[in-house]
Amino acid sequence: MGDIESLGKQVGKKYDGNYENLRIYASGTGVFASAINKKIADDIKLSEAISIPLTFILLVFVFGGLVASGMPLLVGVSAILGLFLVMYLLTLFTGVSIFALNLITGLGLGLGIDYSLLIVNRFREELHAGKSVDEAVKRTVSTAGKTVFYSGLTIVITLASLMLFPLMFLKSFGYAGVTVVVMAVLGSLVALPALLAILGKRIDKAVIRKSAITPKEDGRWAQTARFVMRRPLAVVVLSLVILSILAAPIKNIVFSQVDSRVLPANNPAAFASKIISDRFPGQEGNPVEIVIPNGALVQEEVNQYISEVAKVDGIVRVSPPQILDSDLRITAVHSMPPRTLPAESLIKDIREIKSPEGTLIGGIAADYADTQIGTARTLPWALGWIAFWVMILIFIFTGSIILPIKAVLLNALSLTATLGAVTWIFIDGNLKWLVGDFTVTGTLDSGTVILVAVVVFGLSMDYELFLLSRIREEHMAGKSNIESVATGLQRSARIITAAALLLAVVFAAFMTSGVTSIKMLGFGVSLAVLLDATLIRALLVPALMRLFGETNWWAPKPLRRFTMTH
Repeated sequence: MGDIESLGKQVGKKYDGNYENLRIYASGTGVFASAINKKIADDIKLSEAISIPLTFILLVFVFGGLVASGMPLLVGVSAILGLFLVMYLLTLFTGVSIFALNLITGLGLGLGIDYSLLIVNRFREELHAGKSVDEAVKRTVSTAGKTVFYSGLTIVITLASLMLFPLMFLKSFGYAGVTVVVMAVLGSLVALPALLAILGKRIDKAVIRKSAITPKEDGRWAQTARFVMRRPLAVVVLSLVILSILAAPIKNIVFSQVDSRVLPANNPAAFASKIISDRFPGQEGNPVEIVIPNGALVQEEVNQYISEVAKVDGIVRVSPPQILDSDLRITAVHSMPPRTLPAESLIKDIREIKSPEGTLIGGIAADYADTQIGTARTLPWALGWIAFWVMILIFIFTGSIILPIKAVLLNALSLTATLGAVTWIFIDGNLKWLVGDFTVTGTLDSGTVILVAVVVFGLSMDYELFLLSRIREEHMAGKSNIESVATGLQRSARIITAAALLLAVVFAAFMTSGVTSIKMLGFGVSLAVLLDATLIRALLVPALMRLFGETNWWAPKPLRRFTMTH
């Protein structure tokens, strides 16, 4: 793809523009690849210019001090720089999509901030409890550090599932995602504790908001948890109703792949593609390519095959065979957009025709069909991989059989609601005022949907572990189930909410992009983390913890030896 993109860039640079009294537009796969990557790169720069200052302002609000606020941002930026180095080394051995590389910066910044937010908050909490700097660092690493490690491991496993898919974009995001998570974890568990040990009590220097320095032990979040646990069944029913309403549009979801319509309508590459589509019969530049080895030796059979191909619904015309030695090449021009369901059906219909032995069918439409088939076959394996290993890790972390099952089910609910909202906006064309204008195609890019789903699932588990770690800690200290949940929510919900808000800001900035797929990614992740931090963690989790009572912590005795001791 890199060579095609480079060629497209050269063609566009040389030919796209005005010549005397003519306006010339360059088009084709290479031109489109060059245009979309340039647009994404420019948009990412803009989104980072917006998100980084806003993130710092929010961190100041959360921590109340400039020094403490700078630590998470430092880790996030360091994770991104480490990513670029590792990705450069990776390009020496395999292909890496620039599309994925640009997008992963948002995840690196967000996760780096999330993890360091947890570490810095716990360090300050231990200092304010009267511990020395050394004791506070040790306690922070042994508690919050353990949570960060397991959280990072969970997200690594989740993102690693992307490497199973045939799309290079998803593979690249898997490579880059795993790398940036590892960098964020290392920064939070190695570099950050060292910095905290050096800073010590100076972490509270340059205070701007004193109320953020010493959060209440029994405040609004604990009261919310107790309120929810007094009415657990009602809260569960109401939450499920809200999630169901959000999820309802998912029944209309239709998949395709990225084409020129994801670019702004005034982009030269998109405009050229639209002109070709509107004014010329069929997909002249994207025909179905048919190769018949030794086809010249079975001319009668070939002629019959060509006549059958010409009858397929959507085929505009079939060219006479081109002969190379004894091999034949046939091009079939069709009227279908090549990366859509109708094109996939077209390829299926052609492949069902009785053909000469060894017949090969290619072209963009065939490539799309094969990719979709490969993705569909891979999806169950990827889902199984994620569910199995995530439940194993949460079991080891919590010592419970029940909590991992609940976590996976709650994340599935949150994800379904998110995809329903994404469908309602990007397929049905609603709320353009919120996400910015885009071309409604009636479909969603399958690669981006899978990416949103995997990232959302991983981040949801991130917040689940943040919350469960504090609830587990309080329960191990001898508190009742209700008080463990109330205290755990009070001590963690502020950080979870702050982390979710900060990550939402980072990804919401992607909605400024002119590329529809990037808008969708930004909206989907932003909505999911906010939904997860509020409806799921603040309401559903406490309600279900109350309904299950002490059963939450049950595990068969033979398996308990494999769990982590807090």
